[in-house]
Amino acid sequence: MNSLNPLQSTGTAILLGSFVVAFAILFSSGVISFNKTPSGQTTITFNQPGKQLACNAAPPSVPSQPSQAGEVAGAAANVDPLKDTDHIRGDRNSRVLLIEYSDLECPFCKQFHPTAEQVVKDYNGQVAWVYRHFPLDQLHSKADKEAEAVECANELGGSDAFWALTDKIYEVTPANNGLDPEQLPVLAEGVGLNKDAFKTCLDSGKFAALVEEDYQSGIKAGINGTPGNILLDTKSGKTVSIPGAVPIESLKSSIDTLLKS
Repeated sequence: MNSLNPLQSTGTAILLGSFVVAFAILFSSGVISFNKTPSGQTTITFNQPGKQLACNAAPPSVPSQPSQAGEVAGAAANVDPLKDTDHIRGDRNSRVLLIEYSDLECPFCKQFHPTAEQVVKDYNGQVAWVYRHFPLDQLHSKADKEAEAVECANELGGSDAFWALTDKIYEVTPANNGLDPEQLPVLAEGVGLNKDAFKTCLDSGKFAALVEEDYQSGIKAGINGTPGNILLDTKSGKTVSIPGAVPIESLKSSIDTLLKS
C-alpha cells in the first residue's frame, strides 16, 4: 500500500479540516440538522427563515395510525384528487390511493420506494400508488432536474418508461445529491429511451413548471418532508397523512382501517 508523503498528508489534513469546520458551522447555525422526534423518527432538516423541510424516516417500532395523522387531517384533506398528469402504479379505479410526494435524492424515499411497490402488489386492485414530485431544493439541488428527467421519460416512452427510469434512479443513486447528472441520459438509454431525444428534452427544462405544480400541491396538502404520504379513500373521501418511510406493516394497518370503514 502506498503511503502519503508529508506534503500530501498536510494537504489532505487541511482539506479535511476545512470540510469539518464548514460542516460544523452549518450544523451549529441550524441550517442543517439531524434530529430525532419524541416518537423516535429520524429527520434530516434544512432550516431557513419561514421554511423548514426534511427527509423523514419512521422507525419500525412506531405504527402509523389514523389517530396520529389526525393532527394534520385538515391539511391532508386538501390533497388534489387524481390529475391527468399523475403517474399511477396499479388500478386507477382502486378504492384507496397512496399519494406519495417524493424527492429522488432523499434516502428515505429510496427506502420507501419498494414498500409502496409491494403494497400495490399485495392489495391487488384495491390500492393504487400515485407518485408526485416534491424535490427539496435546499437539501438536494439535483432533485429538481431528476424529477424533470422522469417526466421526459414519460413523454418519450409513456408510463412504463416513467416508472422504469424512476426505479432505476432510486436503485443507483447513493442519495443525498449523490447521483452524477451526466448519468441521467445513460440511465434513460438503459431503460430503452433514445439518448439524444432524452437529452434534448431534459436540457429544454420544459417540465420544470410541472414539477413545481406538484410541489405546490404538496404544500397545500400539508407536506413538509419526504416521503410525504397521504392515503385517500375514494369511497368516503377520508384522508390519512403518513409522513416518513414507514414500514410496510404500519402502512398496511392504515390501509386496512380505511378499507373496513
